Amino acid sequence: MTLYPLIAIIVLVIFFLSAALRILNEYERGVIFRLGRIIDAKGPGLIILIPLIDKMVKVSLRLVAMDVDPQDVITRDNVSVQVNAVIYFRVIDPVKAIVEVENYNYAMSQLAQTTLRSVCGQAELDDLLSEREKINNELQEILDTHTDPWGIKVATVELKHIDLPTEMQRAMAKQAEAERERRAKIINAEGEFQAAAKLADAAQIIESHPTALQLRYLQTVRELSAENNTTTIFPIPIDFIRPFAKLFNLSDSSQKTDSSDS
Repeated sequence: MTLYPLIAIIVLVIFFLSAALRILNEYERGVIFRLGRIIDAKGPGLIILIPLIDKMVKVSLRLVAMDVDPQDVITRDNVSVQVNAVIYFRVIDPVKAIVEVENYNYAMSQLAQTTLRSVCGQAELDDLLSEREKINNELQEILDTHTDPWGIKVATVELKHIDLPTEMQRAMAKQAEAERERRAKIINAEGEFQAAAKLADAAQIIESHPTALQLRYLQTVRELSAENNTTTIFPIPIDFIRPFAKLFNLSDSSQKTDSSDS
């Protein structure tokens, strides 16, 4: 007969320990409610509760990465796009995260969607594509301001994808191709301008040093002879003939002088 009370006591002790003892990890905190009134946030480690009186709600303090569903946005220049993002946040005040908002994950998701539509709708498409860092910072500041009363800190907001309509993609591809052609023409014109300037400088040097033209001519002949050509036709510059013409004129004048003397 004395065995049954002992068993009952052991069962009660086991029930008490299972209901009273809680172990929290390093990244967890337990918000304690006693008869409906909040006591404090405890942890990590071993937590002792009063069975049937205390209630504990676990809160994780780790950084959370939340995907924001794609949102249909009309930009300020009336272009319809789909934008989605990812938000990194953490709970810094467990008591506020439980007391001030019913479900902070759901509330965070809804707030991020509406803020994403609002901010992206105020920007033009070119800014949305080229100034992502600025838009990310603006989103982070707005979300962090709204979630501060909830005990939540928004660390980073990053735009992931910006899906454009097919017609807009084709238009942007044509614009990019036209821009590349414009740059190519500018580079080609600059090259021709520089080449013309160098040719003008070379012409001035040749004009002051006529022998340089003959050297250039001989170099050209050498380059032509190096090729596998059966026949090479090249003109003879007048400078090569001029000395012979002078000799011919001198001999002709001397013959005339001799004939006149005779």
